[in-house]
Amino acid sequence: MSPHHLGRHDSWEGVRAVVAGFGVSGFAAADNLNHLGASVVALDESDAGDRPAKAELLEVLGADVRLGAGSTLVLPDDVDVLVTSPGWRPDAPLLAQARARGIPVWGEVELAWRLRDPDHGTPWLCVTGTNGKTTTVQMLDAILRAAGLRSIAAGNVGLPIVEAVMDPEPYDVLAVELSSFQLHYTDSMSAEAAAVLNVAEDHLDWYSSMSDYAADKGRIYERVQRACVYNVADPVTEQLVREADVVEGPRAIGFTLGMPGVGMLGVVEDILADRAFIEHRESSAAELCTISDLASPAPHFVANALAAAALARAHGVPQSAVRDGLRSFRPDGHRIAVVGERGGVTWVDDSKATNPHAAQSSLQAYDPVVWLAGGLAKGATFDDLVVAVRDRLRGVVLLGQDRDVIAGALSRHAPDVRVIVVGDDETGAPHGGHAMERAVAAAAELARPGDTVLLAPGCASMDMFTNYAERGDAFADAVRRRL
Repeated sequence: MSPHHLGRHDSWEGVRAVVAGFGVSGFAAADNLNHLGASVVALDESDAGDRPAKAELLEVLGADVRLGAGSTLVLPDDVDVLVTSPGWRPDAPLLAQARARGIPVWGEVELAWRLRDPDHGTPWLCVTGTNGKTTTVQMLDAILRAAGLRSIAAGNVGLPIVEAVMDPEPYDVLAVELSSFQLHYTDSMSAEAAAVLNVAEDHLDWYSSMSDYAADKGRIYERVQRACVYNVADPVTEQLVREADVVEGPRAIGFTLGMPGVGMLGVVEDILADRAFIEHRESSAAELCTISDLASPAPHFVANALAAAALARAHGVPQSAVRDGLRSFRPDGHRIAVVGERGGVTWVDDSKATNPHAAQSSLQAYDPVVWLAGGLAKGATFDDLVVAVRDRLRGVVLLGQDRDVIAGALSRHAPDVRVIVVGDDETGAPHGGHAMERAVAAAAELARPGDTVLLAPGCASMDMFTNYAERGDAFADAVRRRL
C-alpha cells in the first residue's frame, strides 16, 4: 500500500513501514507509525542505553523491534516505506536496498511534515548551518514564547519533530533545528521561514564533497513561504537562496555584524537593528535590543541572535518580544561558558566547538588566547583556521587522536607559536580525564595575565570522551582544581 498521500487522520492499516535506527528520533517515528495503525519493523545495530526497554514497550503495542549486530543488513521483503534516522549514510545497505527496490526513503522530518494536523497549519521556522543551529533555535524559541506563543524547540534539538506535530494540543509555531543529514532525507517540507547560518567544512567523512554538503543545507530553502534568511558574511548561504525553488513571494533577508542594508538585520554601534520588517526600511531602522542585552558579546553569538530575530520577525513577532526573548536567553553548557578566573587568566569552555569553523568563531572572540584543541577531526583541515587566528595565539595545547593534523597546520602557518602536545600515553577513552588534566596544566604554563584559555577543540570528542559534554566537564573539573 502506498503511504504517499496518507496523513495523521488517515488509517495507516496495511502500510508496512521499516524504521532504520532506534534512537530518540527512530523511537518517535516507530511509536507514532504504530499508533496510526501501520505495521512497523524497527531495526538498530545497537542495543545500548534504553533501547531494550523501549523495544519491549513497542512490542507490547504490536511493533516488531530487532536490535543487535546484523539486524540492519537485510531489508524485510514486504515494505512500503523506509523511515531512516538522520545519521544513516545513503550508502548503508538497508537504504541502498530500499532504493534498488523503488521503496520511498523518508527521514523523520519528512514523516513529521506528512503527519501535520491539516486543521491547524502550525508554521515551521527552520534553522540549519554548520555551527550555531542549537543556540539560534533556542533563542528563537525564547523570542516566540516572549511573544506569548505556544512554541517549542524541535528536530535536531529538544523534542523529536514527529512528537511535536503529533501533540494533541497543537503548537502555534515550531522552532526547528535541522541537520544536513535530516535535510538529505526531506522532500516536501515547506517552512514559513528558514535560515542557513553558515556553511563550513564538516562531516566530510559522510559527504563526498563540500558541494554535496552545501546542497543538503540548501534544501531548507525549498518551498519556503515568507523569508529565506542568509548570512551576509557567508556568500555560500546567499547563493543557496538564489538557487532554491521557493514558492512565490518570499523575501531574501540578510543578517550581518556590520551596518544593515535595506532588507537586512545588523548592528548599528551596539544596537541590533532591523531594516527588513519595518514600514520605512529605506530610511530608518528599528532597534531590537543592545549587545549588552545578550548573554555574550562574542561575534558568533550576536550573529545567531540576529538570525533568530529575523526568523521571529518573519513570523510577525513584535520588536519588544525579540528584546525580551534575547534578554532572557542563556546558552546551554559547554558553549562559551566561563569556568573561572585567576591571576588575570580567564578559562572558557567551548567544548561544543566540534569543527574548525566553530573553533575559529570562538577564537575570534578572544585575544590573546591559549587554545586547547584536538580530538577526532572527521576529515577536516585546519590551515584556514590557523591563518585566521595565528596573530591572537599566545600558545596551543593539543591532545586527542588527530592532534597531529592541527600541529601540521600550526607548523606551516604559525611556526613561532609555542605548541605543547599531550601525547599517546594519556589518550584512549578511559584516560580522557587524565589527558585533560595535563592539558590544563600545560595551558596554565603558557598563559599570562590578561589571557583567555579557551577549550575550542575543533574536533569531535569520541576518541577520548563519551561526548562533548563529558569533555567540557573534564576541562572544567581540571580548571577548578587549579583555581
